[in-house]
Amino acid sequence: MDKQLDKISKFLSYILRHQPEVIGITLDSDGWVNIDSLIMRANQHGEPLTRELIEQLVKTSDKKRFTISDDGLKIRAAQGHSTQQVKISHVEHMPPEFLYHGTATRFIDSIKKQGLVAGSRHYVHLSGDEKTANTVGKRHGKPIVLKVKALQMYHQGFNFYLADNGVWLTDAVPNTFLIFD
Repeated sequence: MDKQLDKISKFLSYILRHQPEVIGITLDSDGWVNIDSLIMRANQHGEPLTRELIEQLVKTSDKKRFTISDDGLKIRAAQGHSTQQVKISHVEHMPPEFLYHGTATRFIDSIKKQGLVAGSRHYVHLSGDEKTANTVGKRHGKPIVLKVKALQMYHQGFNFYLADNGVWLTDAVPNTFLIFD
């Protein structure tokens, strides 16, 4: 991704996941905002944004952080929200036997004690493969990948959801369902 698209991706992540009020927009409960309103407000706040740049970002991003509505009028972050404006109604899915969580080694002691918790976000994020989880872990320091007994959790009453971008979501993962290799 070129530098301009990377900058836009970071800006949109901040606005659509965490602080929409910074530029004076309000997300609906499913995280959607009108693209034209987003562009107008971003430009008023010194962030040059166009529909073409948004469409290019959504189309070319390997992380698939954003989704454009079927009618092409709205955009939202696929997952990762911390703003209380958003309560996306994800559809529950039965997960595969194992999912993975990438983190930094410095968090392992805490995770061994309390499991995986959502923190400021709405959900714990899990990956369907170790490679993706390792990439996520690298963002936070020296990476480590934890294996999650997802299907066992599901059969014990835990809910799992699949975000638009393929990220698995759950409220928390107790340490008894984690495999520390």
